[in-house]
Amino acid sequence: MNILWINHRDPRHPQAGGAEARILEIGKRLLERGIRITLLCEKFDSAPSIEKIEGMEVKRLGGKYCIHVLAPLFVKEHGEEFDIVIDDIAHAVPWFSNKFTKKPVIAQIHHVHQDVVPIELNVLKSKMVALLEKRIKSYNSFITVSSSTKEELETFFRIPGSRINVVYNGVDHDVYRPSNKKYSDPTIVYIGRLKKYKRIDHVIRAFKIIVEEKPNAKLIIVGGGEQQQPLKNLAQDLNLFEKIEFKGHVSDAEKIDILQKSWASVATSVKEGFGISVLEAAACGVPGVVYDVPGLRESVKDCETGLLVTSGNMSLLADRILTLIDDETLRERLGKNALVYSKNFSWDNTVSNFLKIIKNEWESYSATGGS
Repeated sequence: MNILWINHRDPRHPQAGGAEARILEIGKRLLERGIRITLLCEKFDSAPSIEKIEGMEVKRLGGKYCIHVLAPLFVKEHGEEFDIVIDDIAHAVPWFSNKFTKKPVIAQIHHVHQDVVPIELNVLKSKMVALLEKRIKSYNSFITVSSSTKEELETFFRIPGSRINVVYNGVDHDVYRPSNKKYSDPTIVYIGRLKKYKRIDHVIRAFKIIVEEKPNAKLIIVGGGEQQQPLKNLAQDLNLFEKIEFKGHVSDAEKIDILQKSWASVATSVKEGFGISVLEAAACGVPGVVYDVPGLRESVKDCETGLLVTSGNMSLLADRILTLIDDETLRERLGKNALVYSKNFSWDNTVSNFLKIIKNEWESYSATGGS
């Protein structure tokens, strides 16, 4: 089988996130099963136009905006050379490959952006993107990363649940695993892109409350993005700059080391597709304190593997983190449960379910003679 996979970014893009991690983990395992993959995405900086990543052929065209014109043209010209097309709609705007090829096209959705784009974009752009996102209803088949997103697709766009397949994200348990080493001071970690809708400012404001009670507490922020400088400015304004470490982009080895040593992970997004970083923390035996929002409420089970907090309640967020800091028994129990829970999610299981769906799509297409 030969797959064309379209996404804004490839796994080596400087702004790669959870969607790109999923592509990489699924892609390299599909290749092991003899399936060819061509990843079509935007070009960045001095990146080559064609490159191999973990065996996947990566084709880079245009830039952030031009790719939306060039990708459909590529599908129109080359779509019939592939057996199936995956339109990875990680950034709201569909690729519309189903309009340019007769081959089966599956839309992969991480989360619905209708209530996110007003946070990230100006009024005009957010309205335009929201309208374009509604056009995903034109696809016949969907893969999504969580039950939360499936419910959103049904609610926001009235897409029948029978057309939506949930294939959860996974964790590589060979590399994400617990360690006996912990930071001597209470240390909380956030890992992810620094975007407005991630609301890392809530983490910093909650940390201000924590430090008033626990002056030796530390916060580590791992990841990059356009919000990095505003967040640094906020930390400075709150007199927290010496207590918050902005790591930026780090290697996988350093990320795992930070996770293993941390006392808890935190996530405060408006929503997530699933929350890979929280699940990776769980695999390291680290409980999560997260907002009770779509996606995150599936990666953390309240009072079992971590603690859920009412979305937007920063004082409660601080209180729950302080509870974990003060109660070592609770922290260890939640951490052990988090590790057990994370075992339900592996990339091998993800790939098996993913492959089953695309094979069914191909067989249905073939049975009708490609009509």
